[in-house]
Amino acid sequence: MQVFHTESKIVITCNKRLSPYLQQEVEALGYKPTRVFQTGIELMGTVTDTIALNLNLRCASQVLYLLKSFTAENPNELYEELVKIEWETLIDFSGYFSVTSNVNNEHILTPLFANVKVKDAIVDRIKAQKGIRPNSGADANKTVINLYWQDDKADIYLDTSGETLAKHSYRKIPGKAPMLEALATSTIMATQWDRNSTFINPMCGSGTLAIEAALLATDKHPGLFRMNYGFMHLMGYDEQVFFVERRKLKDKSKKAINFKIIATDISDDAIDIARKNANTAGVEHLIEFAVCDFADTEVPAEPGVIMFNPEYGERLGVHTKLEITYARIGDFLKKQCLGYRGYVFTGNADLAKKIGLRPSRRIEFYNGKLDCRLFEYELYEGTKREPKPTE
Repeated sequence: MQVFHTESKIVITCNKRLSPYLQQEVEALGYKPTRVFQTGIELMGTVTDTIALNLNLRCASQVLYLLKSFTAENPNELYEELVKIEWETLIDFSGYFSVTSNVNNEHILTPLFANVKVKDAIVDRIKAQKGIRPNSGADANKTVINLYWQDDKADIYLDTSGETLAKHSYRKIPGKAPMLEALATSTIMATQWDRNSTFINPMCGSGTLAIEAALLATDKHPGLFRMNYGFMHLMGYDEQVFFVERRKLKDKSKKAINFKIIATDISDDAIDIARKNANTAGVEHLIEFAVCDFADTEVPAEPGVIMFNPEYGERLGVHTKLEITYARIGDFLKKQCLGYRGYVFTGNADLAKKIGLRPSRRIEFYNGKLDCRLFEYELYEGTKREPKPTE
C-alpha cells in the first residue's frame, strides 16, 4: 500500500468549536477542505501531505488518513474486513502499534473490545504473511490505528499524529488549571490580533497565552518542538521529507519582534513557571514578565490586545472573591486600556456580568467539557458616538 503517494480522505480532528480556526490554518497551507464540521475538517491528500499538516497545525488534535471504508454489522464482520488490508506493507513485523476508536454499535459495550478486534485482525494478517507478530499496547508513540464505527458504517484510519497535536510540546510545567495550547491559539486567532502590535496577558498563570502569542508573532510552529509522529513508524517513511518540512519551519520563523508582549501574575511561582515554559519554546526573550497585581500591569501607549483568562469559580460558594476580581478587571479595562481591544475568557456567564462593560462579541468555545465564552470589549478613547447637539 503506497500510502505516502496515494490520495485518500484526510480527517483533521480538533476540540469542539475550534474548527473555524483550524480551517484558517489549513487553507493558509494551500489545502482546500472538502468538509468542515464542529470537531474537524476533511480534505484529500496523501500521507506525505500529513507530514506538513502535522508540523504546521496549531489548532488540531489528530491527522487521520483513511485506509478503508466498509460495512460491518458486528465484531466478526469488522474483523473479516480488517484482515483483508495489507497491514504487512504498513507495519513492520518487528514494530509496535496501538489502536484507538470512536464506536457506537449495538454489539459493542466497550470500545476496548472493538480495539481488541482491530488488533487481532492486524496481528493475524501480519503473522500469516510474515510468520511473526508485531507488538501492540496502549502507547501512542509508534504506529497508531484509529477505528471510527457508527452503527454498521466503519472507517479505519492511520493516525499519522500519534500523540495529540493539541499540546505543543514546550510546556514542561503545566501550572494551575492550564489552558490547552490549541485552545489558547484559537482564542488569540479569534481576537483577530494582527500579530504585529502590543499583546498583554495579565493573570498569565503558566504563560500559555503569552507564549502562543509570541509563537504566532514569530511564525514558529509546533513542529519545531517535536521529533516523533505516527507517520514516522509506517513502512515506506522517508525521513528526508520530514527534515525538509522541518527546515522550512526553521527558515520562515523570526527571531525578533518590534512590539511588546507582556505577561504578569501576582504569583512568583506562576511567573517562574511561565518563564521556564517560554524558555523551552524559545520565546522567553520576546516576553516581558512581571510579578504584580493585574491592575499594575504596564499598558504601553501603542494599542493592541489585552487578554484575561481568570478563574471561573466552577465550584459553588467561591464566587464572592471572584465577583470582586471580575469587577476590578472591568475597571482596569475601561480606565487604563483605552484604545485597546479587551478580551476575557471565562466559563462563568454570571461572573462575566460583573465586568460591567457591554461586550461587542461573545465568541463560543469549550474548555474541556465546560461551555465558555471569549468576551470582546472595544475600549474606545472617548465616547463611541458623538452626542446629539442641543437645541
